[in-house]
Amino acid sequence: MMSEVQFTYGVNNSEAAADFDVIVKLISREELQEEEAEWVHPQLDEALRVHVERGLFKAEPKEVLALPSLGLLPVSHVIYVGIARSELTADSLRDAATAAAKAAGRLKAASVQQLLPEAACAGSSACTPAQAAQAMTEGYALGVFKRKTVKTGDSLRQSTVTSVNFTPAGAAGHSPDSQEQWQAGIQRGKVFAAAVIYARDLTNLPANHLTPELLASEAEVLAGQYGLDIEVLDEWSAAEQGMGGLLGVGQGSANPPRMIVIHYEGASDSAEVWGLIGKGITFDTGGISLKKAEGMEGMICDMAGAASVLGVMRIIGELKPKVNVLAVIPSAENMPSDRSYKPGDVLKMMNGTTVEVVNTDAEGRLVLADGLTTAIKRGATKLVDLATLTGAVGVALGNVATGAITNNEELLEQVMTASKQSGERIWQLPSFPEYRKQLESDAADMKNSGGRMGGTITGGLFIGAFAEDRPWVHLDIAATAWLDRERSWEPKGGTGVMVRTLGELLNKEG
Repeated sequence: MMSEVQFTYGVNNSEAAADFDVIVKLISREELQEEEAEWVHPQLDEALRVHVERGLFKAEPKEVLALPSLGLLPVSHVIYVGIARSELTADSLRDAATAAAKAAGRLKAASVQQLLPEAACAGSSACTPAQAAQAMTEGYALGVFKRKTVKTGDSLRQSTVTSVNFTPAGAAGHSPDSQEQWQAGIQRGKVFAAAVIYARDLTNLPANHLTPELLASEAEVLAGQYGLDIEVLDEWSAAEQGMGGLLGVGQGSANPPRMIVIHYEGASDSAEVWGLIGKGITFDTGGISLKKAEGMEGMICDMAGAASVLGVMRIIGELKPKVNVLAVIPSAENMPSDRSYKPGDVLKMMNGTTVEVVNTDAEGRLVLADGLTTAIKRGATKLVDLATLTGAVGVALGNVATGAITNNEELLEQVMTASKQSGERIWQLPSFPEYRKQLESDAADMKNSGGRMGGTITGGLFIGAFAEDRPWVHLDIAATAWLDRERSWEPKGGTGVMVRTLGELLNKEG
């Protein structure tokens, strides 16, 4: 396990600069124009101005300049991080904190003193002190993240940064209200960041270390840790309940499928139940419709939706919001063998719908269909599914935004409001009737693929056909759940995308 970063707010009288390895100052281009301003130390500030004059530092957002203190201060370095003063939002603070964390790590610093902008302590219309605290805590915690590997001698991840002190500025920063908000925001940020890291670790696991059965075991450990009720339906129970989609996808593998259901009841007097359904394909070869060999190793991340749902349940377990939640994870391996389902097969889904299989690589929607029905049968009144569903979403949106499809604009607006707080972008895609017609079949009630045209939309609408009359949102995270190179607080590999968005969503209810 990665050692946890300790966060504190305010410097006690007994503390001094000698207690830290580096000092971090966030600075804007406007501040650099203030000729008489002092920020950290007169001589170091003057060195900063020289760098500015030479065009070596422009205080662009996330830009970093690390200057050695040369004995002028007890710390080894002062790190200046650019930030836009006019855009002091949760997003900009999170990004700045991440840049600082990485810079401190490169300097092998263990303890960081983060000097806070006065606006982050006083709050503004764009960002309350609690939101600033949460964002900066998340930025540091996620910025120091290092991927767990199975390299020889690399069984433990270590980040040099082990402690961060947020040092307030101005009278507002020392007020009881600001201190209370910052303490609460720090704690919330730690919970959210730990849940994201948990989801990342699951997503990064090799497929031979995370079969459907092992994923179910991980869910049982999580449920036990937080006192949550859990059901794990094996292939026999799935057959009894008619889960033709889950069984069809999983029948080609030696590792049988599992349907995992976690129950959280935080509002016993409410009839509303959130259903979170996460795609848990622990490896996807494409089945008989085999994928290309190049890049197939990345299909260990095809259970990223399941990992994110489990991450959300970790937040739920920690914060215990007044909501009711059903987490449903249909998990299978999609493998080619003499037992595999085939193009042309017709599957009968859990709700009785028959589906013609035209592409065995369109498997996620089949298991998710049974996942939605499982959630509905257990009382879910609102549905959100997360899935690495289609490569086409990356063609449409790149790896910048998650694609969304819905049958209920009000529910989607709630999800998108939460995403704006988390800094995870979502973009709504259309769901015109013409797209749904692409799924019509001559052999069954539906077919599992509408072809390449509008593939992300038709894939989502296939899942939505099983939402019945419930408000439903589909989030296609195929391009955002795994990155080939790091980007701010998102690392190379599994990102844990949508954990914080859904954590925000469910912790604002009730």
